[in-house]
Amino acid sequence: MRLNEALRARIDGWIESHEFSGVVYVARAERSLYARAHGYGDRAHAIPNSLETQFALASGTKLLTALAVLSLVDAGAVALDTALSDVLESAAELTQPGTTLRQLLAHTSGMGDYLDESTVADIEDYLLAVPVHRLEQPGDFLVLMRGRAPKFPPGASFAYNNSGYVLLALLVEVLTGQGYHDVVQQRVCAPAGLVDTSFPRLDDLPGRAAIGYLPGRGFRSNAFHLPIRGGGDGGAYSSARDLPRLWSALFSCRIVSAALLAEMCRPQHVGAGRAYGLGLWLDESSVFIEGSDPGISFRSRFDPATGLSYAVLSNTTRGAWPLVRALDASFPELSTLAAHDERW
Repeated sequence: MRLNEALRARIDGWIESHEFSGVVYVARAERSLYARAHGYGDRAHAIPNSLETQFALASGTKLLTALAVLSLVDAGAVALDTALSDVLESAAELTQPGTTLRQLLAHTSGMGDYLDESTVADIEDYLLAVPVHRLEQPGDFLVLMRGRAPKFPPGASFAYNNSGYVLLALLVEVLTGQGYHDVVQQRVCAPAGLVDTSFPRLDDLPGRAAIGYLPGRGFRSNAFHLPIRGGGDGGAYSSARDLPRLWSALFSCRIVSAALLAEMCRPQHVGAGRAYGLGLWLDESSVFIEGSDPGISFRSRFDPATGLSYAVLSNTTRGAWPLVRALDASFPELSTLAAHDERW
């Protein structure tokens, strides 16, 4: 069943009034309720975005990393409260003694961050201190991470942290003897049935991938602003249709056990009106992931009680946020409709 015409017209209006470039997708379980693509995935060649377009997720990738780690916890390869330096030798110089996997997953490790987003004045600036073509595997990021002063003792507070998720990707490689990107495909994408989610190189994007654009820089592309390939904290690409598949697989326990899912959805830290679990942002009735990078803006929200989700994927730096704010404001209304109408 589709959304009623009033709601559809409301979302259409939001898209058109903000010159949106990307896709808006609303679903219950894996059934589409609303889907619309707008703008261009390739501006130079006037190739429009479509429902098949793959968009960069930026920090939305952290959920994939968290799930790869937690699947190994499920398998008995490591424990959530294991000290990272006990398993990953390179972590000893980068983290404080006793820093655990749980603290890294929850952004409560206190370790210094190679990309401290709280200090970024202009997201479209060149933020990385090494040539981006050198950042292809998780281990390549270590040069950026050394010498960063810790912010607080492990577990004492919360500070969003990209370096911690790079270390988690390295942990995955040590525990499995495989590359991080391959492990995510095997342990997360395959059981979830994700067909459009991968880690392409920025200089070798597949034909359906949207190029990221910087409106504040004359709509230049983001090719020189981001690592050539993701390293645990960002870099995955996905499609609007894959995101409901991911939520469905996660909450039906096809990726991790019910016990670990409960830990993911338990607030590990609450502050400034937002709560964080393990790889997920939490609010009273839903969970969400989001990402923001030069040429990328993204959020997907899911209500476990009704199976309702939305995804806003944009290939411009801030293009998703007006739509996100509008959909977040309407999400309780949509969830109520879904809860009382089984035809959805």
